[in-house]
Amino acid sequence: MTIQPKNAVVLLSGGLDSATTLAIAKDQGYACHAISFDYGQKQRVELQAAAYLAQSMGAASHRTVRVDLGAFGGSALTDAMMQVPKDRPDDQISGGGIPVTYVPARNTVFLSYALGLAEVLDAHDIFIGVNAVDYSGYPDCRPEFVEAFQTLANLATKAGVEGHTITVHAPLIELTKKQIIEHGLALGVDYAKTHTCYDPTIEGKPCQHCDACTLRIQAFKSLGMTDPALSI
Repeated sequence: MTIQPKNAVVLLSGGLDSATTLAIAKDQGYACHAISFDYGQKQRVELQAAAYLAQSMGAASHRTVRVDLGAFGGSALTDAMMQVPKDRPDDQISGGGIPVTYVPARNTVFLSYALGLAEVLDAHDIFIGVNAVDYSGYPDCRPEFVEAFQTLANLATKAGVEGHTITVHAPLIELTKKQIIEHGLALGVDYAKTHTCYDPTIEGKPCQHCDACTLRIQAFKSLGMTDPALSI
């Protein structure tokens, strides 16, 4: 008798962290249902990366959901009038307060959609690639946020009320960017096909100067590697 793998919902942005998270969930034996968001982001090339990764990494399904956070603005990632910071020193990236690239309530909204999909799929596991060690000042990338949302998930859903515990997994939460890449490489993640940049060129190439690019390039360099996305 064949045992069917358990379903899990995996948030997939197309970036380095979410690709690694998808690989981890698959390695743990889940049937991974990926969900991406067209939320009005300026770096729309990441949606192409997400679609490719879902297909190439064997996701059981992939949905791209339209959520217009750009209607509110308030972030350099969604507001055409706001500029993405470039060439910030390391101390500002890691400890300079909440940057203008923070998208208000983004992970709360995304996890809410993932939770709805999880209920439909009878999935009790949600994976998100948030990271607190290298986090750039985003309040919704902290362990406290993940724990609070998991509590909400088990209070606000039919599954939770009926005793089917919903777990929000954040497997990268305590890892450095270097450790994330090492783990992903061991699982066969093709980082050349991921997209992390906040402000890509017209051709969709990484700018190499925003906070996301800086952290990524430094992490690969610490492993004696050049970021493979720069060679495409």
